[in-house]
Amino acid sequence: MALRIGVSFVRLNYLRHAVRLLSTHTQPEVINNGGSISDFPGARAPYVTEMKFLNENSYDLIPIYRVMDKNGEVIDNREDPNIDKDTLLHMYKTMVQLSQMDKILYESQRQGRISFYMTNYGEEGIHVGSASALSHRDLVFAQYREVGVFLYRGMTITELVNQCYGNCEDPGKGRQMPVHYGSKQHNIVTISSPLATQMPQAVGAAYALKRVPNNDRCVICYFGDGAASEGDAHAAFNFAATLDCPVIMMCRNNGYAISTPTSEQYRGDGIASRGPALGMHTVRVDGTDALAVHNAVRRARELALNNKPVLIEAMSYRVGHHSTSDDSTAYRPVEEIQKWTKEESPIQKLRLYLERKGFWDADAEKQCVKEARDTVVRTMQEAEKKKRPHWKEMLEDVYYDMPPRLQKQMNQMEKHLEKYSEHYPLNQYQQD
Repeated sequence: MALRIGVSFVRLNYLRHAVRLLSTHTQPEVINNGGSISDFPGARAPYVTEMKFLNENSYDLIPIYRVMDKNGEVIDNREDPNIDKDTLLHMYKTMVQLSQMDKILYESQRQGRISFYMTNYGEEGIHVGSASALSHRDLVFAQYREVGVFLYRGMTITELVNQCYGNCEDPGKGRQMPVHYGSKQHNIVTISSPLATQMPQAVGAAYALKRVPNNDRCVICYFGDGAASEGDAHAAFNFAATLDCPVIMMCRNNGYAISTPTSEQYRGDGIASRGPALGMHTVRVDGTDALAVHNAVRRARELALNNKPVLIEAMSYRVGHHSTSDDSTAYRPVEEIQKWTKEESPIQKLRLYLERKGFWDADAEKQCVKEARDTVVRTMQEAEKKKRPHWKEMLEDVYYDMPPRLQKQMNQMEKHLEKYSEHYPLNQYQQD
């Protein structure tokens, strides 16, 4: 069933009007003057005789579109996407698998087995909701908290764990930090650490797709509320709008950018308010509601394929710490975390929805959790036994032809290891 929403994707009975820049009751009174409209190249707007400065309180708040309540019950049956059973189960099992992977690899880092990790607690609904509405051919630019998208598309736990352990089967050959995944096979661009660098890149990729005759692909770019404060974000939004790129800009507004709450990140009505101002179709959705995210992204994809860029702000809560380098209890109360864990869990909402449909029960839950946990534990144990990439990998596979300066460094390293090999654990690395 098509999502019954307008430019902002929000049905009229969910709010008084579609998302707009100004509410009529806050605008200065327009003096007709014969229907006088300005003809400036920069803006066409009516002339007024009353001066009034606008601020963040001059606008109606952009509403949050949702399908389910906290008990997993559909609020308006007309908004139920009626996703087929197999897809729904794939969505839910992906969320469970991700949760178990987060628990075990987080503990793995605490035990010193890997150097770094970032969990996805509280944002699983954004991952599977969006991934289920996309084509596998659509290009994904992720940040670092979208692992559910990788899993949903078919990337295996083995591939993900190998990357975190940086062993010889890591596609990145041990050159990247853990959780910096990528998969050419699944059309997911490798993650990079600096905030927002993927945003203008995603718009550029979308513009390239636009130039392909009969293009049937779009780009989706995930980013957080913190990344939205970077200059790259503003440039990306503007280029997406002015070049009419087939791109979906998906903001995960989870309340915090590491230790900085959104109250210190921006003024005004969140990230979504920037969309209409820059000329992008915009919607704000409940990110803990996988069905609402699915509906929004499905409709956004239709718009993007018609070269209408879309901004989606998915409201969620980062239940876990920002990373293993962070202790979030230092800047937010434990009670706040517990509230969101118990009352607005995206996994719990979808499970209750499945139970109402007769697709899930306690026995299925118990078996699913056990299988998911066993898979991660077994894969982790196997990853630890694999050798690390050959040391030459840090110099090879960078240039098509190795330049003289790198060749010189490699020769120096070879001589150094021949002389001092007993001081290095070379048996832990692949050999020639």
